[in-house]
Amino acid sequence: MNIGAAAKASGLSAKMIRYYESIGLLQAAGRSANGYRHYNPQDLQQLSFIKRARLLGFTLEEVGKLLALWQDGQRASSDVKALASEHISELNQKIAELIGLRDSLQELVHSCHGDERPDCPILKELATGC
Repeated sequence: MNIGAAAKASGLSAKMIRYYESIGLLQAAGRSANGYRHYNPQDLQQLSFIKRARLLGFTLEEVGKLLALWQDGQRASSDVKALASEHISELNQKIAELIGLRDSLQELVHSCHGDERPDCPILKELATGC
């Protein structure tokens, strides 16, 4: 199948597929006589794997590691678990940071009268950091 059909089947854009090939995340597709990329079922399975891993928030580097582990029939599942556990820790840290940002902004919104006066604690905080 060509790149357009592969994009449609995988739910990725043709541009993303080309990008994944360019960075080595996806092996370069074979070419037909007319020079068009040709994708096989294994390529589609790998594209689906990449898409799902990205949806779970794994970085491109982590996706590369996961792909290598997936393709290694001799892998230890503990290696996969360790990578996923590390990712969970990173997600928990980001969640904590986002909660802190939300709470800070919520305090600012609460302290703003939201009326006709020009005084606004939100803008003051953004301008001065105090």
